[in-house]
Amino acid sequence: MSNPASFRDQSNWGDGYELAIEAGSTGDAELQSLLSALWSAAGVRGCFGRRDREPDEQDEVPCTVASLTEYGQVLGQVRLPTGQSVVCGCMAVRGGDDSSDWLDFYVPTGALDKAGIEYWDGRPFFRSAVIDDWLAGIATETFRQAPFSLGVVGWMVSGLAEASTLAGELPKERGMGYLLPRDGILHYGPANT
Repeated sequence: MSNPASFRDQSNWGDGYELAIEAGSTGDAELQSLLSALWSAAGVRGCFGRRDREPDEQDEVPCTVASLTEYGQVLGQVRLPTGQSVVCGCMAVRGGDDSSDWLDFYVPTGALDKAGIEYWDGRPFFRSAVIDDWLAGIATETFRQAPFSLGVVGWMVSGLAEASTLAGELPKERGMGYLLPRDGILHYGPANT
C-alpha cells in the first residue's frame, strides 16, 4: 500500500481539497500572521519547499511569505481527523491593488484517495463532510489568532467567493462551506446543496 504522506510519490499530489482564506489585506505582515496561525492550527509537521524529495532528504524552509514567494508554495504533512497522515500544502494568491490576498491550505485529492477519505457522492463536484468540518475547525482556530475576511472550504474553491459580495451574510444555498466573520465571531455555513 502506498503512503499518502510521501512527498516523492507524485500520485499523492494533484487537485486540492481546500481551505481558502481571504486575508482582507494585501500586506506581507498580515499574510504572515495568517500563515503562521494557519500552520499552527492545522498542526502541520515540517515546512518544505520541494515535493520531489522526502522531508528527511531536504532542509526545512522558514514558514514565511518569503518562502511562499520563493517556492510557490510550502509543503508539510498533516494528520486527518481519521488519524491518517497525508501531504499538504499552502500557497498565496496575491491580489495586488484590486483585491485582497488569499491563502490556500490544501490536501491533495491523491493523498485523500490513499487515506481512504470518501469525497464523491455522485454530485458534479467533490464533497466530504468530514474534511469540510475539519477544515472549518482549522479556520476557526486560525481566526482566533489572525482574523480574516472570509474562508471557504471544499474542492478547488479558491476565488469562488469574496467577502465584499456577501455583505456579511452567509448564502442560503451553499455549494461549498463558508466561514464569514460578523461582530468578531466566525460563523460557519456548511455546504448544503
